[in-house]
Amino acid sequence: MRLCVIGAGYVGLVTASCFAEMGNRVICVERDSSRLAQLANGRVPIYEPGLEPMLKAHLASGQLSFTGVLAEGLRQAQVVFIAVGTPTGEDGSADLGHVLAVADQLGQTLIAPCLIVDKSTVPVGTAERVGQRINRQLAARGLSFQVTVASNPEFLKEGSAVEDFMRPDRVVLGCDDEDSADQLRRLYAPFLRNHDRVLNMGVRAAEFTKYAANAFLATKISFMNEMAGLCSRLGVDIEDVRRGIGSDRRIGTHFIYAGCGYGGSCFPKDVRALIRAAELEGFEPAILRAVEARNALQKTLLFQSVREHFNGFLQGRVVALWGLSFKPGTDDLREAPSLVLLDALLAAGARVQACDPVACPAMTARYAEALESGQLRLGESPYMAVEGADALVLVTEWKQFRQPDFERVRAAMRMPIIFDGRNIYDPVEIAQLGFLYRGIGRPPAGHCKADAA
Repeated sequence: MRLCVIGAGYVGLVTASCFAEMGNRVICVERDSSRLAQLANGRVPIYEPGLEPMLKAHLASGQLSFTGVLAEGLRQAQVVFIAVGTPTGEDGSADLGHVLAVADQLGQTLIAPCLIVDKSTVPVGTAERVGQRINRQLAARGLSFQVTVASNPEFLKEGSAVEDFMRPDRVVLGCDDEDSADQLRRLYAPFLRNHDRVLNMGVRAAEFTKYAANAFLATKISFMNEMAGLCSRLGVDIEDVRRGIGSDRRIGTHFIYAGCGYGGSCFPKDVRALIRAAELEGFEPAILRAVEARNALQKTLLFQSVREHFNGFLQGRVVALWGLSFKPGTDDLREAPSLVLLDALLAAGARVQACDPVACPAMTARYAEALESGQLRLGESPYMAVEGADALVLVTEWKQFRQPDFERVRAAMRMPIIFDGRNIYDPVEIAQLGFLYRGIGRPPAGHCKADAA
């Protein structure tokens, strides 16, 4: 098929590249000239494993191309995907400014029928609004055809987005007519040869499904974090509890790991948007409010633990941070727990030595003053970060941090203390190596004599 993808952000780039991989002719429209220049040269402006080689291959083959002109992208397009951002508005709702602007541009530019598909995460009723805006302008231009708008929400995890797209758990098709559903089923057929995972439903149900899925996963995380807080007061190890409940097939093992809070571009934004949607309908979203509040509190726990260990005196202390991105496999810092911790440490007068395999470049603008003063140092080496450190805080569970040379780490640190924000280490083993261990909802282990503050 001939496809047009509007928006070369995270979702748009993965969508365009993966459809090109299956032999479709894809034109991706991007208005940002600097991003467009990068992409035309085969450089991906985000970190996503496997994406750049795929993009380069299909640029070279001609299956994928980029343009800043919408009319070029629409030429002969059979399906047009809208994949622009829906950031959080001032009231917590999803800001549809970009989506509706695209709808207006489509109404002004389309010259032939095609299927319009919302790939962006949008509130219930958005497809109807998009279709009305496009068709109203088509009629005003004297054109005899109208377009249909479907919903095809993405369920991509940053760090494994290409794999998720190529081998999806499910493909949700929100269509109110059978022709649109058939067209999208044919488009997705190559991704589903081993097992048909297509879920057909109405447009509004598809729009809501995306929000409900993210809200439920965020709820699982916040529930476990709340249980971890109670475990720490009862002398119970949350990891034992996790294994105990995760063996129940009704609960499952995914998203029940206690930690220092969730972040990223989806969960925080979508929970807030769903809360706001409920408020507009006069419905009290008590569980969602609790999820958001628990997560906000959870992001402060690592700083509280470090501050309590040093009796509130952090001025001049050297704290090593392992991991900055909100999760492994991405350079995305949006809503990252590391930023809450880092801001608090810097405000308390601590010196921070942080490392992350890919996210450090994204930190430079936000922390220019701290970097210039030397209060913050950034690098890719975990051993550089712990040099002379009074404490090590594991924030993001990158694979590089799972089995480091702990003897080297202990020798480099001034005080061998580990605050494990993701519970990836065994407390007994860490204590036997000479460290004091503090986890999330886990009994403390080891001994470390702190010097006078």
